[in-house]
Amino acid sequence: MGNNKTVMYVLYALVIAALVYVGYSTNWFGIKKDSSSASGQWQAVFLSNGQVYFGKLSGTSGKYATLKNIYYLQVQKAVQPADSTASDQKVSLVKLGNELHAPKDEMKINRDQILFFEDLKSDGKVVQAIDKYIKDGATPTASPSASSTK
Repeated sequence: MGNNKTVMYVLYALVIAALVYVGYSTNWFGIKKDSSSASGQWQAVFLSNGQVYFGKLSGTSGKYATLKNIYYLQVQKAVQPADSTASDQKVSLVKLGNELHAPKDEMKINRDQILFFEDLKSDGKVVQAIDKYIKDGATPTASPSASSTK
């Protein structure tokens, strides 16, 4: 009779383990899975303050998401455009870390500040500029102050 109880306990344990496994894999329990970037995938992260950062996003299921290999766009306007109707704007891709305060190339972002994020296509202009920066090792911006610091 002792063997029957042991077999029953083992069967109960297996059934419970199977239910937990199926429940987690199908998200029965409402547990948020980390929706971080796919391997090697560049993402655009849109924040509530209007700023957009490009990089590799991870840890999106916690209170803070982590963004690494960070780039952002910088818009430079001509002080006095030749034609008052035309707006001379130069958009540059800037690598985080080249600023005066020299931040590390990693950002912890409060998830409440992230409006949404998107995976970027490898043939898009931003990813092509990042790839060129990585390949050439040059600062991806044309501003004189950033390029003269090298």
